[in-house]
Amino acid sequence: MSKSQVEQFLSDLRAAFATLENLPIPTIAAIDGPALGGGLELGLACDLRVAGSSVTKIGLPETRLGIIPGAGGTQRSTRLLGLSKAKDLIFTGRMLSAYEAKEWAPLALRAAKLAISRSPELALESGLDFENACYQPLLTSKDRDEALLAFKEKRPPKFKGE
Repeated sequence: MSKSQVEQFLSDLRAAFATLENLPIPTIAAIDGPALGGGLELGLACDLRVAGSSVTKIGLPETRLGIIPGAGGTQRSTRLLGLSKAKDLIFTGRMLSAYEAKEWAPLALRAAKLAISRSPELALESGLDFENACYQPLLTSKDRDEALLAFKEKRPPKFKGE
């Protein structure tokens, strides 16, 4: 591809992913095979990502090709994973398995993201109600039980996303 073709391609991808991200309905990326580069960037634009347990290649390997994720991967991964994990994923170009990727986003983080994402559009009282709705399912999760036990035992928790 020529430089102008690459620029147009990335512009089109960014526009498509922005459209996906801004749909008025929830979006779910069903990952049933490798999600690398643009494939993962597509998933990052969705509200939720679900990967099959047999998936062994999830990553942003562009730096191994002398480029960077150009369709929003640097921005969305940082917002979803945090600065440190986004740097790890992008700087190393390494690939995660579905299990490893799941470990990077425990239930509480997903619930917090959902509550935070809706915050700007809700009045305070409605926002507090929505936060409570996000919080309630965590009370009966195995991850919460593990976190409390780990706190008591003075060790890091081992979340399973359950």
